[in-house]
Amino acid sequence: MRRVLIAGRYRLLESIGSGGMGHVWLARDEMLHRDVAVKEVRPPGWLSEAERDELRRRTLREARTAARLSHPNVVRIYDVVFADGTPWIVMEHVRSRSLHEVVETGGPLPPARVAAIGLALLDALCAAHARGVLHRDVKPHNVLVGDDGRVVLTDFGLATVDGDSAATRAGMVMGSPQYVAPERAADGTSTVEADLWSLGATLYAAVEGRSPYQRRTTLATLTALATEPPDPVRLAGPLRPVLLGLLRRDPRQRLGADEVDRLLRRVVDPTMKPRPRVLPRPRRAATAGATVPLAGRRLRAGSSARRWAAVAAAGVLVVVAAAAGTAWALGREPPPGPSRASPASAPPGDGGPCDNPAAAVTDPVSPGPTPAGERFGLLPFFTWHTAPAGYRVPAPVGWRTYEEGTATCFHDTHLRRTMSVEALPAPVADPVAHWRGATAPPGYTDGTVTRSYLFDGGAEWEFTYTPAGEEPRRALRILYNCGPRAYVITWTAPAIDWNPALLPTIRLGFRPPDWTD
Repeated sequence: MRRVLIAGRYRLLESIGSGGMGHVWLARDEMLHRDVAVKEVRPPGWLSEAERDELRRRTLREARTAARLSHPNVVRIYDVVFADGTPWIVMEHVRSRSLHEVVETGGPLPPARVAAIGLALLDALCAAHARGVLHRDVKPHNVLVGDDGRVVLTDFGLATVDGDSAATRAGMVMGSPQYVAPERAADGTSTVEADLWSLGATLYAAVEGRSPYQRRTTLATLTALATEPPDPVRLAGPLRPVLLGLLRRDPRQRLGADEVDRLLRRVVDPTMKPRPRVLPRPRRAATAGATVPLAGRRLRAGSSARRWAAVAAAGVLVVVAAAAGTAWALGREPPPGPSRASPASAPPGDGGPCDNPAAAVTDPVSPGPTPAGERFGLLPFFTWHTAPAGYRVPAPVGWRTYEEGTATCFHDTHLRRTMSVEALPAPVADPVAHWRGATAPPGYTDGTVTRSYLFDGGAEWEFTYTPAGEEPRRALRILYNCGPRAYVITWTAPAIDWNPALLPTIRLGFRPPDWTD
């Protein structure tokens, strides 16, 4: 039995759970003399050191936000400490079993019992959504059913890459595919509606004994999620309307919290009175680092099916070279961050040259064949795009693309994520100095400048910025010298949805016009 003392205060007693991103221990708080649950956040071994650093920062930001939630159906977070460079999250210890364990050992639950669990989870989600916090990984494994009957939603705001299901190693699918909303699995979109879809899938599993899209492989699950309705219900009985209403593919047609509350209460006890659950929907984050705009743009009708069909055709190709190559390709250059007073090499405000995606009306990026002899595989949802200037770059399937001067621009259907490749007229003598001399965008924080040894040398600049009146965003800008020219690749996304697992593909996927494999 491991008896390690963490931060001079929390003594580990026994293991009580594990997953792809960490291990949970029962521990004793020797200062307050109480039992606690301590989650050891353990990044996967294939992440680069830079990505591990980003995960540690994100863990701290999100734990701080989750700690602000105070609700009987949300596990309470007491503390976050660091030991040997590893974050440890100290939480309330609930004597319980996960809903997954309850169903696995005892079989499907009666509809009335599942409805009562659903009301508790809906309370937890609504309390969080009202604070601008999204869970992003609602599933039976993260629902605790206490020995006293209390229902608690755990891992709130801390979900990144989950190892409880057959997710791809590169972490493209955030959370367990069987419980991820179609729009979230397609392009990472996080919304209130996506959380409610996952709630529906969780309740489906509780009453039916299996998830609505349970298949033998991840690819089969993703394909079914894209092209098929949920599996028919057999045991749900009076829960059928709420399950089918929550699992609608189009977020605009999905049941809202008020209607879910009314239907669940009718199943538990027809005499129960519903409670209004109209939530505020701020445009920007209410708390820094772990919130998102809850009334974000919606999917266009039909776009999801087209994008997903392309994914199924492309297959799941994992990039081992991308994940491993980052370590040798990059070298840290202190001090981090550019000057705020130097001349700008990029327009202020968005971290890249493609600042007007709404003006572009183009066809979406379609999957194409991998060039003969190409050894660099693509993550799911990426395909090769060849620009008019002759260079080739991995681009997300379904994103819109257009030309803006010397730049090729890409953006998702929600105008939340962007990518661009800009051709410069000549190589840059000192790429590190180039980024350090760039004007930082509004709300600039947390910036690092890193030297790259790919191609003929270059540098990358990663930072967070907050445009006026908007949510915090994260950007990666890479400058590569390639023979007679230089190229700048820019990737931006909301800070809360920044996915480090995508960065190796962005860093290593660029192919200049004269590229030969």
